[in-house]
Amino acid sequence: MFLVRSAFWLTVAFMTIHPQNMDVGATAASLSNQAVDAGKRIVVAQVLGDNCGMLRCPGPAGNGATPETASLASARAGAILPSQPLSSPAPYPRQRPSWMG
Repeated sequence: MFLVRSAFWLTVAFMTIHPQNMDVGATAASLSNQAVDAGKRIVVAQVLGDNCGMLRCPGPAGNGATPETASLASARAGAILPSQPLSSPAPYPRQRPSWMG
């Protein structure tokens, strides 16, 4: 009920104080198109940005692979290596209390 009342009063407020010389549909469509274009640019940049070989990506000093690229390359090769050693084994859930049966 809260959402229905909120939608009603927001609609009334918009109809009362809406901008006079503004096409809401055209503005929403242009903003939507801008968002889709920005998303396309991000995806293309991510896809084209990974153009180095397995271990040939230059590091910050320009000499060989960094640990991040080495772990990524080994993960691509099929061997998944953790970036940090595991300090403890995976947690197990507690045992069920005796009073629960």
